[in-house]
Amino acid sequence: MSKYSNSLPKTGLDGLKENWRSDLLSGFFVFLIALPLCLGIAAASGFPPSAGIVTAMVGGLLVSRLNGSFVTINGPAAGLIVVILSAVETLGEGDALAGYRYTLAAIMLAGALQVFMGVYKAGQFSAFFPASVVHGMLAAIGLIIIAKQSHVMLGASPHPGSILETIAQIPHSLFNPEPTILLIGLSSLAILIFWPWVKHPKLKAVPAPLVVLLTGIGLGQFFGLQHEHWHPFLSEAELAAGHRHLIENRFLVAIPDDLPSFFYFPDFAKAFTVDFWGAVVSICLVSSLETLLSAKAVDKLDRYRRTSDPDQELAAIGFGNTVAGFIGGLPMIADIIRSSANIDYGARTGWSNFFHGLILLGFVALFPHLIHSIPKASLAALLVYTGYRLASPKTFSEVLGIGTEQFCLFAATIIGVLATDLLTGVAIGVAVKFGIHLLRGVWLNNLFKIHFRIEPTGPGTITVRLLGSALFSNFLPLKKALEGLEDGQTIVFDFSNGYLIDHTVMEFLDDFCKRYTAQGGACRHVGQALEKFSDHALAARLMTPDDRKE
Repeated sequence: MSKYSNSLPKTGLDGLKENWRSDLLSGFFVFLIALPLCLGIAAASGFPPSAGIVTAMVGGLLVSRLNGSFVTINGPAAGLIVVILSAVETLGEGDALAGYRYTLAAIMLAGALQVFMGVYKAGQFSAFFPASVVHGMLAAIGLIIIAKQSHVMLGASPHPGSILETIAQIPHSLFNPEPTILLIGLSSLAILIFWPWVKHPKLKAVPAPLVVLLTGIGLGQFFGLQHEHWHPFLSEAELAAGHRHLIENRFLVAIPDDLPSFFYFPDFAKAFTVDFWGAVVSICLVSSLETLLSAKAVDKLDRYRRTSDPDQELAAIGFGNTVAGFIGGLPMIADIIRSSANIDYGARTGWSNFFHGLILLGFVALFPHLIHSIPKASLAALLVYTGYRLASPKTFSEVLGIGTEQFCLFAATIIGVLATDLLTGVAIGVAVKFGIHLLRGVWLNNLFKIHFRIEPTGPGTITVRLLGSALFSNFLPLKKALEGLEDGQTIVFDFSNGYLIDHTVMEFLDDFCKRYTAQGGACRHVGQALEKFSDHALAARLMTPDDRKE
């Protein structure tokens, strides 16, 4: 355990006075990573590039003062690209500016829904989604990002169509690229791949996205990327009305020259349509899941072993999304990539998140022309690399290692998302999970109701006796009961009279035992599995021949 574990940093203004140097430095480095990602994610989502910066500023300056975590960084995320782009295209019906403003309204209502969920302690319901379904959703999002951004990285323009049609057009773009853009895109991608192998300590400390950004600017200047300008958002009448700041260069990023022009306001004209509420639910679902999963992952990285409040985190993110949607920004999450970097660079409190937002604000206010020099191909390479991390062969291998049934869920979710949409794909994955449980003999009345007893069985010993099946869909009462146990005890998990324990529950119990042991307690299991569905330590398992004992 870290040497800092016994001396937790102060919070609030006292924390600022105590840790401002380390948090300011970390916030600066996170800003270097966040700037290109914010621009790229916004452009890939069908929003003006400035919208990503608006979101990061709201996340840093506002949400950092309200959230329930300690060292997470809030901002736009690649995982939301698919949802936002779909909303812009569906709601706008060919009018990019109208789709943008309708989507801002959907973001506001999704944020309000998240606030409601956080206030009423709904953060725990993220556990209802099986782990492999969530991984499948993220992997599918990664594949979609790769498919769409590969064309941008190559300087090609695929014909409009479904995601499967976009994937099918990648070979044509590979053989018919824009040579200069291809060079910039592949150079950027090569830097991201090989930079972690750099041995020199000072060079290694420089964030790879910053190297990509500077290299792209240099190559863009060398090749003189001065191409015909276009305005995807505006008609000639709107241009004449003073909206010329949305004119774009074909291959370079464009943001307004003055800060007030960053802001756009939502349009609720489609608030009573099915498509609008489909967008609201999709944004809420993905933003909430990614936030809660990221906050949980960041807790494991935190050198002080602090535990986030998921409900407060969800409510704060929701409030941030409502504000961001109102002024023209993307939805946000607690981002694992930037949060991990934040910890690596020495962050101690949430003030590093605040500083990253403050530095972003100062940069775009003082140096907007520098951003105009960034090639879109460099940002696309960043997103292709991010998509690869979400859907890497290692991810597929790890899920397969947990068990064949987990891989089936994973694959079914990916195929469902690619063939239909995100919500339908996740629903398909959950339905497959229920089908597997029923085929394995789980009773219908056990799918959503868990049976267990918690009782003292000796001095300092508490036994948790499981009866019947413990599944992703029924274990929340067990989770809540365990979180209410006194610290420093010995907890015995007796599975002797259990039937089926699925992977999601095994994963939760493993995390719980690690946390409980770190706080001075002890955990052990009783009961021999009749059958495990793989050699993985946390694989689903059958404990008894049937579940009639419940």
